[in-house]
Amino acid sequence: MKQLNQEEAKRICDRVLGFSKADECRVVLNGARTGNIRYAQNSVSTAGLNENMQLTVSVAFGKRQGTASINEFDDKSLEKAVRRAEDVARLAPENPEFMAAIGKQEYKASHAFARETAAIDPEFRAEVASHSILAGRKNKLVTAGFFVDNTGFETIANSNGVFGHHEFTNVSFTCTARTEDGRGSGWVTRSANDVRNFDAREASAVAIEKALRSVDARALEPGRYTVILEPAATSDLIGRMFGAFDARRADEGRSFLSKKGGGNRFGEKLFDEQVNVWADPWNKDVPVRPWDTESMLPRERTDIIKNGKIVSLDYSLFWANKQKMKARGRHGNMIMSGGSKSLDELIASTKKGIVVTRTWYIRDVDPQSLLLTGLTRDGTFYVENGKIKHPVKNFRFNESPVSMLNNLDELGKPQILGGDGMNFQMMIPPMKIRDFNFTSLSDAV
Repeated sequence: MKQLNQEEAKRICDRVLGFSKADECRVVLNGARTGNIRYAQNSVSTAGLNENMQLTVSVAFGKRQGTASINEFDDKSLEKAVRRAEDVARLAPENPEFMAAIGKQEYKASHAFARETAAIDPEFRAEVASHSILAGRKNKLVTAGFFVDNTGFETIANSNGVFGHHEFTNVSFTCTARTEDGRGSGWVTRSANDVRNFDAREASAVAIEKALRSVDARALEPGRYTVILEPAATSDLIGRMFGAFDARRADEGRSFLSKKGGGNRFGEKLFDEQVNVWADPWNKDVPVRPWDTESMLPRERTDIIKNGKIVSLDYSLFWANKQKMKARGRHGNMIMSGGSKSLDELIASTKKGIVVTRTWYIRDVDPQSLLLTGLTRDGTFYVENGKIKHPVKNFRFNESPVSMLNNLDELGKPQILGGDGMNFQMMIPPMKIRDFNFTSLSDAV
C-alpha cells in the first residue's frame, strides 16, 4: 500500500465528490500497512504484513441515506461506488434522526506519525520476538507474545468543503512468560506511536520477573483489600467508564450518569478530588486524529472530570441539536492525571495490600452503577510493610470504577495504554485503592 500524502488523497476525494448527484456527499478514505509477529512456546509461530486501502462514500437525498465502499481507485470504479450509494439512498426509508453534513471546518494537525515506526521491517519484528524468546529460555521459562506495527492515514471530505488528512504510526506489544510447570505466570503490555519509545528487552524483562516471582502462590481469604493496580489492570475497568459519558444515554436513564427523575449528573462531584481526566488530540504521548470520523467535527482539548466533578458530556450532532447544546467531535483519547511515584514507590508506602498486574474476562453486572466482575491473573502479590512478601492465588472481583475512584489513596505516574494513532488511546496511572472487593478465589495463574 502506498502511503498517500495530502495532495494525492485530496485528488481522489475530489473525483468522488465530483461524481455525486445527491443532495450531499461524504467521503472517508483510509489505508494501513500492518506488520506483525507472533510467538509461542519459545518459537515464532506466524509473521505477516497486511496492506489495504478503502474508500467509503455516503450520500443523501433529503433524509434518505446510502453508503458504499470500494478498494479500487480508477475513475470507473469510483463512479460505480457513488452510483451504488445513490441507488441505496433512493430505496432507503427516511432517517428521523438525520443530520445534514457539516460545513467547512478547521482541523489543527496532530503529530501521530513517526518515520522510525513507518520504517519497521521483518528483521526488526524478528528481533523483538528474539529478545523475549532468548530471555525466556535463559530463565527456563516459556514465552508467548504478539508485536504489531501500524502505518496508515485517513482522509475525510464532504460536498460542503470539509477536508482533513491525518497520518499515523503505532506499535503495540504483549508478552506472557510462564514457568515450565505452569505454576508461575507474568505478563506485560506496551504501546507507542514512536517506536523509539518502545524497548522490547525492558518489556520482556517485566513479564519474566513476574513469572519467576509468582511461583508457589498462597491463598488469601476473599474480602476487601487495599490494592495497587497497575495501569493495565485498570485499563478495561476505567475504559468502560470513559466510554459511558454519552449525554443521550445519561438523559434517557441508561447510564451511571443518569439522574433519578430525569436529566443527567453534569456538574456533580462523583469522585475523589484527585481525579482529573481530559481529552487532548494533540497530546505528544497519545496523539489521535483531530476529528471524529462519524460527524467530521473537530476534536478539542476538553476537561471531562475536574477535581472529581463531571464537567463535560459527549453530545452527538442529533442530541446536541435536540437539547440545544454544543456538539463536539467524540473524544479519541482519555488522559488521567497522576503523581510522580513509580509502582515500586506506591508499594513501598503500603502497610498491607495486594498488587494486581492484570484484570481480564470482565463482564457487566449492573450498567447503572457500572458494577463489573472479572478475574486477576499473571502476577498477583501480597504486600506487607512496603515489600512484596509472596505471590497469592488469583481472585474474582466485583467492583465499580466509580467506587474505585472514590476510594483513592494515591496515584502514580501515568502510562500509555492502547491506541492506534487514530482512535481511542489512554494514559492511566497506577492506583492505590482502598476496600477493593475480592469475592472468591480462582485457580488460574
